Amino acid sequence: MVSAVKSYGVSSMVAPLKRVALHAPASALQNADAYRWHYGPSFDPKKLSKDYQKFVSHIEQAGVDILWMSENTASADAVFTYDASLMTPQGAILMNPGKALRASEPESHRVFYQSMNIPIIGAVTGKATCEAGDTLWLDDQTLLMGRGYRTNDAGIAQIQNMLHQQGITVLAFDLPCYQGEQACLHLMSLISLLAEDLALVHKMLLPVALAELLRTRGFKLLEAPAHEFETSGGLNLNVLTLAPRRVVAIDGCEKTLSLMRNAGCDIDTFNGESLCMPCEGGPTCMTRPILRSINR
Repeated sequence: MVSAVKSYGVSSMVAPLKRVALHAPASALQNADAYRWHYGPSFDPKKLSKDYQKFVSHIEQAGVDILWMSENTASADAVFTYDASLMTPQGAILMNPGKALRASEPESHRVFYQSMNIPIIGAVTGKATCEAGDTLWLDDQTLLMGRGYRTNDAGIAQIQNMLHQQGITVLAFDLPCYQGEQACLHLMSLISLLAEDLALVHKMLLPVALAELLRTRGFKLLEAPAHEFETSGGLNLNVLTLAPRRVVAIDGCEKTLSLMRNAGCDIDTFNGESLCMPCEGGPTCMTRPILRSINR
């Protein structure tokens, strides 16, 4: 008997991306109050759809199956599908966002997973907060988490309990305050894995224990320029890895892009000025990986 091909499961940041969930820019984003949502001055509802479509085209050209989520009319941030749920090898975990304006998003993800017959294995509840931007798969048995303004101790503990059942270890690291509570600084704001042995980092803000862990695991660290981190709002590091050393990034951060190219990366870029930079979410944030796998 031939076993069914698995349609979901993620325990890597760099294994070839096979299926991904996206949420197109819609009315809640087009009509968003930039002040209320903490969006920057370059936020441009007239241009963001074109820029978003360019981003999507890179995913399509890579042969990734795109699953479109139904419109969430309550959250302008719903376009950033990474944060409201976490995919694991056995199914999805619904998050509980630390940004109160995003409270409707986990339910949207629940409806999506149910419509796709993808199991939901748990949910972060109560006073626990957790956003998936504060999670990073180091390997099949290790999930890294950032403790900060969006993810608290209780959220980390709940994820640890859920993943323990899958034999997965969760390691937590304190994040810096940086620009304070209103700004979005996730663990993934400070590091992107580009391959099994290659990471793009902002070393000045990287937790020491995490830097040491990466070194002991044999990672080469590409230290992105601090000035490009500042001018891009940290999005020079927000890189979507489609497969080892094949990535999608926002354009304009030339020194960061050169670092990756010199390390052997193939890079597709798109304009991040109208959506990504003002809304504090890059190409990784705009995806919810559903399946990463070496084989189809």
